This record gives sequence, C-alpha cells and structure tokens, in this order.
Amino acid sequence: MKKIIYLVALALFVSSTAFAQKKDKKKEEKKSYEFTLVKENPASSIKDQYRSGTCWSFSGIALLESELLKNGKGEYDLSEMWIVRNAYMEKAERYVRLHGNATFAAGGGFPDIPAMIKKYGIVPEEVYPGLNYGKDKHDHSELDKVLEGIVKPIANAQTITPAWKTAFNAVLDAYFGPMPEKFTYQGKEYTPESFAQSLGLNFDDYIEIGSFTHHPFYEKFIIEIPDNWAMASIYNVPLDEMMSIIDEAIMNGYTIGWGADVSEKGFSWKNGVAIVPDEEKVDLTGSERDRWEKLTAAEKAKMAYSFDGTAKEKTITQQMRQEAFDNFETTDDHGMQIVGIYKDQKGTKFYKVKNSWAAENIYDGYFYASEAFVRYKTIDFQVNKNALSAEMKQKLNIK
Repeated sequence: MKKIIYLVALALFVSSTAFAQKKDKKKEEKKSYEFTLVKENPASSIKDQYRSGTCWSFSGIALLESELLKNGKGEYDLSEMWIVRNAYMEKAERYVRLHGNATFAAGGGFPDIPAMIKKYGIVPEEVYPGLNYGKDKHDHSELDKVLEGIVKPIANAQTITPAWKTAFNAVLDAYFGPMPEKFTYQGKEYTPESFAQSLGLNFDDYIEIGSFTHHPFYEKFIIEIPDNWAMASIYNVPLDEMMSIIDEAIMNGYTIGWGADVSEKGFSWKNGVAIVPDEEKVDLTGSERDRWEKLTAAEKAKMAYSFDGTAKEKTITQQMRQEAFDNFETTDDHGMQIVGIYKDQKGTKFYKVKNSWAAENIYDGYFYASEAFVRYKTIDFQVNKNALSAEMKQKLNIK
C-alpha cells in the first residue's frame, strides 16, 4: 500500500513538474518581445474556426460582440455559422445566375456580416452552433465539396429547374442544422429578426476602408479580391490616413475587423508576432556587426526571421504596398480583429490582434502585428463609421 501511495505521489510530482516547466517555457518564449499597453478595448472570448474557411465571419462577429461590450450590452456569443449558412445560399444563387462566372468558395468579406443580419437576422451561438454533422469543431472539408458538386453542374447546364435550391438547402440543413423560426434565449422568445433588433446595433454603421493607388482616393470602389463575391465597395484613402483611422478608432474605444495577408515569413503564430524585418538594417555593434556583415544573404534572412529578439523593420511606403498587391505578393488571406495598441521594449508600435485559431499560441489566441506589418499587409478593414473624425467623414462624404 505504501509503495502504491509512493508511486502515485511520484507520478503527481513528475506531472506537476512537467506542467510547471511547460508554463515556464511558455513564459520564456514571450521574452523576445515585451509589450507595454497603450490602449486595449474589450473583446469576447477566443473562438476556433478549425478546418473551415470562415475567418471572415468569426472576425466580423467578433467586432459586433466588442461593439455590444462597448455599448454596455454585456457579453454575447453570436452564431458565426448562421452568417456562413445564409451566405452560402446567396453565393450559390449568384454563381448559378452568372453561369459559373463568379466566386463560389468558403471565403467572404466583412460586408457580408451586416448584410446577412439585415436580411436574415442573427441568433446566439447556443441556438445555432452549425455542428450538425457529428463533430465538435468546424470542419467544412466535406461540406465544401458537396456544395460545389451541386452548383457547378447546375451553373453549366443548358436549362435548370428551381429544384436545385431545395437540394442545396437540404444539404445546408444536414450540415449546419435547420434554421429556427423562433427560439428562447435567457427566458425570452425571439425570432432571428427580433433578436437582431434587440442588440441595439445599427448595421448600416459599418464601413470598409483600404488604401490603393489604382483607384482615386476618397472614393469608393469594388475591391478586386476573390472573396468579394458580393462585389462590395470599400472607401479608399492614402496609407497614412488609413493608419490614422485605425489608431483613432482604437484610442476612442472601437475595434477593427482586419483583413490582411498572413502568409508572409514575418508572421509567426507560434511566436505571436507579425513583423516586416529589414534584412540590411540591424541593431548590432562591434564584433556582432562585423560578423553580420560577413554573412550571406540567406544567412541574414534566416537571422532576421529568427524571432529571437526585436527586429529592425522596413519603412513601408504607399508604392511598396501597392506593388505587393499588384504582383499578388499580398493576397486576401485572413480576417481578424484588432483590439488594441501596444509598444515593444524599443518603443515600436504594435497592434494586438484577436485570431480565430483557438487559444493555442503563447498569447492565448492573440498576436501582435507591428505598425509596418499593418501598413504593408492590410487588404481592408471594417470599422464603425462613428469612429471616424468629422474631417474624415467629410472627405469620404459619409453622413
């Protein structure tokens, strides 16, 4: 008996020691960058899109959940899959109507969230989790193939009947679950439309902004990215003004729905940072600098992207940003939410970003994107128009 107790105690000790070491290692990994708070706004809990191309819905819903916190409405967990399911039907109808000459895929954009809510209402996550296919995480690998298998032959057919819509909706019901006409939430009965109204948000308040030179500044244009299936327009402003809008919004208590390219080497989910290192500008002195200057270009690049410490970053210009978009280096890649501004130990500005890849990195589901990265890799962003200054509203003719 004593031997058993000893073995159990030993196992518990080893387990707790390993856990402590894991925690210590996690803390150690954070030491490359030390972030100091400038301003952070409330956000809802971290979610997990898992194996689904639905970051746009997770980030757009996250923004609305932050708006509700800002407005004193409390914490809500709204259904991302309600938006995704309704958008799938609209994408399919457009794709078929245009004989396949349109985008039909899992992706979407920030304008889709208010557009779907205005048309179909919204429900809480607990009412419509969208997991009707025997899994506890969102895995759309099978669903996407099934839906594509329906719409592609229909779009290419000589003649069609309305029956395809019934079949398509039946698949959506099978995977996401039937959409409720009424539901009870916290003791009160709602329809999706009445629940949307109860949130007290004006869904016409949300606008999208970007910065590109192939269209006039201070005007709207339809952004040319594959996920913009609905052909939504964004406001176009110079790069410095785009950054000022983001900063002013955050400092005034708003958050940002951020669409950006995170396929760059400078984005490290593991290390929790997104940067644009300048491989030729390093903060070294003496023998360290002598050693650096003897390195090959490949060796310099490896060191610049090592994430072992803070890095000197490139100065991002309007031209650099445009060239990256024009040559497809910058692509419409991922939707996230910017919730705050921080500075690292050298005074460099960073933005705290909420992701939808579960709370599994060293910052528990968040990462920090440098100002250079945001300048360079932003496609567009969504913000409440009331976050804009009177001067900017006038420039953009926003009422």
